[in-house]
Amino acid sequence: MSHHATDLFHQAMDLLLAKDMAGFIALFADDAVLELPFAPAGQPDRVAGRAALHDYLIDYPQFLDVREITDVTVHETADPTVVVAEFTASGVVVATGRPYQLRYIAVLTIRDERIVRYRDYWNPQAAQELLGEGLLHS
Repeated sequence: MSHHATDLFHQAMDLLLAKDMAGFIALFADDAVLELPFAPAGQPDRVAGRAALHDYLIDYPQFLDVREITDVTVHETADPTVVVAEFTASGVVVATGRPYQLRYIAVLTIRDERIVRYRDYWNPQAAQELLGEGLLHS
């Protein structure tokens, strides 16, 4: 049983907290896909390829200042390349200075020590309320 997928998830969270977006993006394979099944209207529900991921993610810390990732549970699955992670991210909405806390479930698929698929399930209503117009219409 390989724990690579779990390790990679923890590494990704550490980089996110460090605001090292370049490092975070580097964990993804060239042909990686980020899926956002609950994305609100007008937002992409799929970002394909590391170049597109870079453009989508690189400015993230300008919108959300993630300060803490807590309640982390990583479920290893029957497939050693797939993990399901549950976690809570909290921090500050940069534009408003308002604190936020969001619960996530993510399904990660790993190949050759890289993330090839990251499916991100979060509450879009909560996100929209938190971010208001800022992030969603920029």
